Amino acid sequence: MKLNQQKTYITTFSLLLIALICIWFLNISLGSVSIPFTEIISSIFGGEISKDSWQTIIINYRLPKAITAILVGSGLAISGLLMQTLFRNPLAGPFVLGISSGASLGVALLILGSSLIGGVSTLLLSNFGMAIAASLGAFFVLSAVLIASNRVRNTMSILIIGLMFGSITSAVISVLSYFSSAEQLQQFIFWGFGSLGNLSWNELKIFSIIFMIGISLLALIIKPLNSLLLGENYAKSVGVNIKKMRSITLITTSILTGVITAFAGPIAFVGLAVPHLTKLLFNTSDHKILLPAVAISGAILMLIADIIAQLPASQYTLPINAITSLFGAPIVIWLLIRKRKIYI
Repeated sequence: MKLNQQKTYITTFSLLLIALICIWFLNISLGSVSIPFTEIISSIFGGEISKDSWQTIIINYRLPKAITAILVGSGLAISGLLMQTLFRNPLAGPFVLGISSGASLGVALLILGSSLIGGVSTLLLSNFGMAIAASLGAFFVLSAVLIASNRVRNTMSILIIGLMFGSITSAVISVLSYFSSAEQLQQFIFWGFGSLGNLSWNELKIFSIIFMIGISLLALIIKPLNSLLLGENYAKSVGVNIKKMRSITLITTSILTGVITAFAGPIAFVGLAVPHLTKLLFNTSDHKILLPAVAISGAILMLIADIIAQLPASQYTLPINAITSLFGAPIVIWLLIRKRKIYI
């Protein structure tokens, strides 16, 4: 790496980190209740605060929500980059494996299936219960995709298999929806909107632990991913075990996507758009640079989306999934028009 290029990367990373910190504080500062910025700083760093209600809002609601936004944004962006590299498809995203559909099926069976089995307890319909159901659904699809990946040689076949699992789960959800009540449908639709503000500190702790397990696996595949950019034949020629690398990549993506969908719902377009924007910003395909870069960029984008979704100084909160789609879709269209062809 040239010295000038290295300085450029350091400068860009520094600016991104500064932007992340500033937007994180801005995210915590905004909401339906106006709290002075000095009080927020004091609360975060353990100082005294004028009102107990402000302390409760900051510590129990705004801080967990901001941390969740960072984890969700970075996890989806990393997953999107992994899928685009593995399948060598610029329009591949973190949900192409059908993991999100599996999580949706788990929640649908819990919420919509209760009409067929005579109802379920309130405990099961809590945030934690739905997270467990989503995790089980995601794990079921992951297991099926991994079994299939060991039986096929072509990486693109795995992509098609993932899409087919998504179609199957969508069909099952449609059948369950047909037999469900309006109240159950409404609850399932609200879950599908996605949400960053429903996690307690205990739930966030579990989310963070599983998230870090997924992130730790990246250390095993950074070099193989760079080799894969030049094709599977080149990767094999330099000693990369394609089947092992593919399995680790699928497991990593599935862990990150599954836990995010389980705790925050299905959130679209972040994993698709952020890797392309980051490649334009850094002008490199080196995953040693791109993986931390997309993580920071994804976190920034999700924090901004959350700021827009909560409509500052308003008591209403828009669905986070709608905000990311409204921003993500035009970005992808712009990239296609500007570049005419997007390169991996």
